[in-house]
Amino acid sequence: MDTPVQLTKLAQCAGCGAKVGAGVLTKLLSGLPLRHDPRLLVGYDKSDDASVFQLTPDIAIVQTLDFFPPIADDPYTFGQIAAANALSDIYAMGAEPVLAMNILCITNTLSHENVQSILRGGYEKVYEAGALISGGHSIEGPEPMYGLSVTGLVHPAKYLTNSSALEGDVLILTKPLGIGILTTAAKAELLPREDEKRIFELMTTLNKKARDIMVQYEIHSCTDITGFGLLGHSLEMAQGSKVTIALDSAAIPVLPLAQDFAAMGILPAGMYRNRSFAAAGVHFAEGILLSMQDILFDPQTSGGLLIAVAEKDAAALLLELQNQLEWPRIIGHVKARQENLIEVI
Repeated sequence: MDTPVQLTKLAQCAGCGAKVGAGVLTKLLSGLPLRHDPRLLVGYDKSDDASVFQLTPDIAIVQTLDFFPPIADDPYTFGQIAAANALSDIYAMGAEPVLAMNILCITNTLSHENVQSILRGGYEKVYEAGALISGGHSIEGPEPMYGLSVTGLVHPAKYLTNSSALEGDVLILTKPLGIGILTTAAKAELLPREDEKRIFELMTTLNKKARDIMVQYEIHSCTDITGFGLLGHSLEMAQGSKVTIALDSAAIPVLPLAQDFAAMGILPAGMYRNRSFAAAGVHFAEGILLSMQDILFDPQTSGGLLIAVAEKDAAALLLELQNQLEWPRIIGHVKARQENLIEVI
């Protein structure tokens, strides 16, 4: 019989909220020697969601790795969320996942059944994605952690990056914000059960449908919204694309209760790291509440895709996404480079 366990009580941070801040990460990577190879189409120097390596004229592999401490108390749910989050990087690059390997850290507080439940949750999401798990690596440590290394395939001329948005593009977000705030509230046992169920359903939903739909249209850039929050990932897109991103705060989908908890100061530590990293590049119009600003900096786990689509295709793409998914919204557009990288109205 499975031993009851509250996984979130075993970790200091939850999910992508444990991610090293973007500013710190930039410093850690600076100065490292780069080895150039024309087959490496996207490497770690690009600040993108995954690497891309060309094998043949028609095939490139896309590789990513993602793992984190528990964001759900239930081991099976945690495994599902961690796998969905790792797979999301492949979808953000416009690729299809084909192979995955487990990354697992276990503690002596976890039973055999607990560990199997985590792995089973991951396995089922990988198989839902149409990929295979072929092995992995496990260690013992002070906090449980789980994730995946994932390999995908894409045509070398069709992969997407977070640094190729064009002036005039329309921005579509496929999942709502507020996951980091609500999981913080859940950890403090303040979140109603029905709202907790909603955020777990969102985090275990693959970005597969969104990817399969968007690649049929003229997409110039894409990224998934995870640990750096909407503004952190938008800033990377603006910097890499040499554009300014204009966001309409009233159009951005937000989970119920997220703004209430933000106003109460129930915020994950990652929100403050994201604000420290991105705030200098963001201009907020007068009247935008601090609680809404906090939501825009809120670290997401297994968040949605931020898609920069050609204006001519935006309406059709949005309609098809909304026919399949609950939350997609047009949240802004791409402008020629202005003084501020991000403008929020």
